[in-house]
Amino acid sequence: MKQTTARAQGPGPAAKLGTASTKTLESSAAEEETRSVLLDMQRWLQLAVIGLNLCPFAKSVQAKGLLHWHISAARRPKEVLRELRVAMAELNDLSPDVRDTSLLVLPHALQDFLAFNDVLDEAEALLQEMGLQGVIQIASFHPDYLFADAPPDDPAHCSNRAPYPTLHLLREDSLSRAIDAMDDPDSIYLHNIQRLRELGWAGWQALDVGLGSGARHLALSDALQAKGGT
Repeated sequence: MKQTTARAQGPGPAAKLGTASTKTLESSAAEEETRSVLLDMQRWLQLAVIGLNLCPFAKSVQAKGLLHWHISAARRPKEVLRELRVAMAELNDLSPDVRDTSLLVLPHALQDFLAFNDVLDEAEALLQEMGLQGVIQIASFHPDYLFADAPPDDPAHCSNRAPYPTLHLLREDSLSRAIDAMDDPDSIYLHNIQRLRELGWAGWQALDVGLGSGARHLALSDALQAKGGT
């Protein structure tokens, strides 16, 4: 499901005016929702992924402006796969100097983790169908992410938890270069487990990187700035 800007249509001026007003409200609501989702994801990236150093490569890509967010309007698995196809094609077509990685964020789809996992198999099949195996890698994040080999109450699950179901598209070449530059790339996984277990669930919750956190903290920051300016 592709997000588009609605335009008024109708047989006459009065009808067009009414339709335009409705569409404007719908468009405004959709834009506000997209903004809220993006703020949540950016806060999660900054405080959890970069702040806890869960991914040593993320900070550089973000600082260079090479990370692309796509906030999806998809609600059904088939719609997710259609948007994933577009996102992978765009990433493959663009230079890594323009876009090095993409995150397809799904605020309306695949809220159930098992359903999300089922679509991951289809996503990998799509990757092969497009001839992009070895070119693009798909990483996954979900609010209820669970590793199969860890107990449900293990804070280590948080390494792959995000405010919304998300498919992260990475370039294999970029990933390989980043890994080659590290002395011990295998330590990333072990570091994440140790760091998150030390942090614990209380520490993770204190980060406040869940739904609505981005807009809430932005409003708080704006209020403090306004208070300081008076």
